[in-house]
Amino acid sequence: MANNDVQSQLLNRGDNVLEQSEGRTIAQLMWRRFRKNRIGVAGGIIVLLMLTGALIAPFLATQDISEQSSLHILAPPQKIYFRDDDGRLSRPFVYNQIKARDPDTLAITYTDDFSKKYYIRLFVRGHDYRLLWIIPSNLHLLGVDDGGRWNFWGTDTLGRDLYSRILYGAQVSLSVPFVGTFLTLLIGSVIGLISGFIGGRVDHYLQRFIEVLLALPSLPLWLSLAAAIPFTWPSGYRYLLIVVILSVIDWGGLARVVRGKVLQYRGEDYIAAAQMSGVGMKRMIFRHLVPGTLSHLIVQASLAIPGIILAESSLSFLGVGITPPMTSWGLLLGDAQKIEVLVDHQWLIIPGLFIVVAVLAFNFFGDGVRDAADPYS
Repeated sequence: MANNDVQSQLLNRGDNVLEQSEGRTIAQLMWRRFRKNRIGVAGGIIVLLMLTGALIAPFLATQDISEQSSLHILAPPQKIYFRDDDGRLSRPFVYNQIKARDPDTLAITYTDDFSKKYYIRLFVRGHDYRLLWIIPSNLHLLGVDDGGRWNFWGTDTLGRDLYSRILYGAQVSLSVPFVGTFLTLLIGSVIGLISGFIGGRVDHYLQRFIEVLLALPSLPLWLSLAAAIPFTWPSGYRYLLIVVILSVIDWGGLARVVRGKVLQYRGEDYIAAAQMSGVGMKRMIFRHLVPGTLSHLIVQASLAIPGIILAESSLSFLGVGITPPMTSWGLLLGDAQKIEVLVDHQWLIIPGLFIVVAVLAFNFFGDGVRDAADPYS
């Protein structure tokens, strides 16, 4: 068994040497190995689709996310019809919903008003927005005729369209982890490089500080810092502070890993040769040490994003994260805290499904990148 493992490793090394002899760069080798991982590729495709949907969310949205309707509070998803009254195939259409109260249970119910059809059309004019936050427009991918209302995934507790709010919520729920991960990588890699390269007392005190930081419980610390942000502050300021809070707390583990990599590279022959040739510290760090840790940082980034998605969703779900008029998946999921939601208003759980899919997709993608970056995978 042991001999077979050794032979397998030697064959893998031989394959890698052969690939390098063919003149491929490291990035090309990683891409070639990544394409063989079907789960990783599927995760990457889902991530790409989600990011694209978040970027063009106003174009995909069917309604203004701030538009409230007392006639459509907690309205269920509208049924799409594909056959007319005669049973023949027709263009997709919907009926407006009529709000009523059940005389027996006193519960609010919604029924279709069959008096008029509202056809679903492509490229319709609607509320104004700015595509990519720059280009003014009022063109939307889908919509219904004038006078109609289409709540594809139902409405929330204020009668706002849940489908449109989920699209806009993706902009926050997916941008927070990217910005937060960038700050985490920046802080962690800089501290790790300084600690591993300089060593001595600097390394000692930095490592003791990191140990204290890692000993603090993350979730209570996130909650306490986020709760300290005044609710009177604009949503944009809270968004930026939430990003800073999530990134500042999580850099300790990355810094220790980068420090270990730097200590490993310091013992290599090419580092000793560079030092003997009189290479300066700046060139030593950016020419020799940083490239050696770059692939590891890419892997860490892809694996850290799901954790920040869950952290932001938890804070917003508990009411100390993103606040209106901004929205996120965690904030939308906050409407599903009551037990009766599981019985009467199941569509309010849809934002939670997007969180699950996003976390799984990023995990699959991160695993694929990690395996692609490993030369012996």
